[in-house]
Amino acid sequence: IIETTGLVDAVTERQAEESHRQDSTKVLVFTLLLTLTILTIWLFKHRRFRFLHETGLAMIYGLLVGVILRFGVHVQPDVSNSTLTCVGKSRPSSLLLNVSGHLYEYELRGEVDSRSSDNLPSVDMLRKATFDPEVFFNILLPPIIFHAGYSLKRRHFFRNLGAILTYAFVGTVISSFVIGLVMYGCVALMNAIGQLDGDFFFTDCLFFGAIISATDPVTVLAIFSELKVDVDLYALMFGESVLNDAVAIVLSSSVVAYQPSGESSQALDGRAMLTSLGVFLAVLSGSFVLGSAAGVLTALVTKFTRLRDFPLLETALFFLMSWSTFLLAEACSITGVVAVLFCGITQAHYTYNNLSAESKSRTKELFELLNFLAENFIFSYMGLTLFSFQKHVFNPVFITGAFLAIFLGRAANIYPLSFLLNLGRTNAISLNFQHVMMFAGLRGAMTFALSIRDTATYARQMMFSSTLLIVFFTVWVFGGGTTPMLSFLKIRYTHTHTHIHSYTHTHTHTQGMASLFVLWYTFDHKYVKPLLTHSGPPLITTLPACCAPVAHCLTSSQTYEQDSDSELILNHSPSMLYSDLSVSADAVFDPSSSVQDQPLLQGPTHSVLSTEESPIVPGPVPLPPHSSPLSEPLRLRL
Repeated sequence: IIETTGLVDAVTERQAEESHRQDSTKVLVFTLLLTLTILTIWLFKHRRFRFLHETGLAMIYGLLVGVILRFGVHVQPDVSNSTLTCVGKSRPSSLLLNVSGHLYEYELRGEVDSRSSDNLPSVDMLRKATFDPEVFFNILLPPIIFHAGYSLKRRHFFRNLGAILTYAFVGTVISSFVIGLVMYGCVALMNAIGQLDGDFFFTDCLFFGAIISATDPVTVLAIFSELKVDVDLYALMFGESVLNDAVAIVLSSSVVAYQPSGESSQALDGRAMLTSLGVFLAVLSGSFVLGSAAGVLTALVTKFTRLRDFPLLETALFFLMSWSTFLLAEACSITGVVAVLFCGITQAHYTYNNLSAESKSRTKELFELLNFLAENFIFSYMGLTLFSFQKHVFNPVFITGAFLAIFLGRAANIYPLSFLLNLGRTNAISLNFQHVMMFAGLRGAMTFALSIRDTATYARQMMFSSTLLIVFFTVWVFGGGTTPMLSFLKIRYTHTHTHIHSYTHTHTHTQGMASLFVLWYTFDHKYVKPLLTHSGPPLITTLPACCAPVAHCLTSSQTYEQDSDSELILNHSPSMLYSDLSVSADAVFDPSSSVQDQPLLQGPTHSVLSTEESPIVPGPVPLPPHSSPLSEPLRLRL
């Protein structure tokens, strides 16, 4: 018995070492993939090659590794392993096995294809190359979504807030149902011609419509940023992509929550539909409240403590409280993606003003780095999964119908809603802009993460396989065709006077439709920001005299800074345009333009500086007549 126990322990230890070696090799492969991607990205940027974005490049490298693992590597079976077969009607998550009086626990790894039962070592290697889907949701997605909210250009975002909300909420719901209906017809056709090998219900079609409606135009936006395309177009596309991720994941959760009463689990039931609608609103509003509350709490902690004296501790606290927002939302059975998105927006609007200069730089660079690595890792993994995933279901009819459905769904989102929005906009969304938004409806990380999270059924496996092909096609074809498309549609960029013209119209539109928004920003400027941050007028100057004791308690000893961000938005004069003016190094100021009659700043040559994205370019700056005096901090910024 002692000898047998020693042999079993030695075998177990050897297996543990081999498993550790394989895990290290797997991580090394992905690290080398990212390294190779970074070096190739540098080469492309050095050669100004814009036809393939870094995400498409990462997918190609992932595909190559997947091909090698699937067809080029064969693992020899271990002679010490033995395969035992037992028959049961249930699928236990763990199994206790009695070997010579010793109990050993075995965990469930997943279903094994009967065709692969003779090649279990190679199948096991491919399974090891497949990550747990929860890794994407708990580790890789939070920094991507938080960075989207934390780096949001708030002035550009809020000036087009009405259009962005319309596209993101109404448009995503329309797109989801259009795709769901088209796919339901496609599934009916597959059933009629005998190409459906399993159950595929209407709710499955709606679920596919919800997850595939999450756009991720990261490739197009990167090229837009590099070319300095019109900022309104950039804001519309970026704002829609940020918010429709949240809508898509909540909508998919609502579809899963649809549970009709009665014998049929797929029958139309008004009560179940109302329940799903209630789940949608509850999850969305709960995630919004939780994310905003976490941002407000972090702002209060950083304001009323002296953490700014220790930048490392300040950055660590900021990072942990932001990440814990996602985990807390998931623990409360609401959506962490939505919570961490609004947490990022709140952190950028309030907490960022309380951080020390070193922590501001650290947090920006930290989440930018995490976003870059996580996003490229996911796209590399997409390429690998095409060959490492064991349960692909590729159906030509379903795939063709999916491509047709996403085209129709995107068209039903952009064109009708743009027509309705233009009825109330002074600065109309041009038809060329609509074509660009239609073209840029790429699918990416969020769609992939939602589809891989559940691949247990035949319908979900078919959705996942089709989603992979859709992501590949849109990233490579649409992403690579962005620059030729801009030239074909004659979308202008890098011209200073074009940006001035565009912003002037945006300002007029903002005055006409956003009175409620201006009221909120006035309240925020006078009361909320002074309460949560060190910027804006102190509360002792804005609250009534009867509230003086409370104002003194809520006012910190830190010197209050000018809230220039709110001042630029609330200032109704055209002078608010100058901090957002994008000027490229190649821009040529047209003296024949309509702004030539405006007086110039007197004195030496000045520079225009946008705090977030505009480079410093020497040159005279036109100043609109009758502009209100600027405060000294704002004048220094300009």
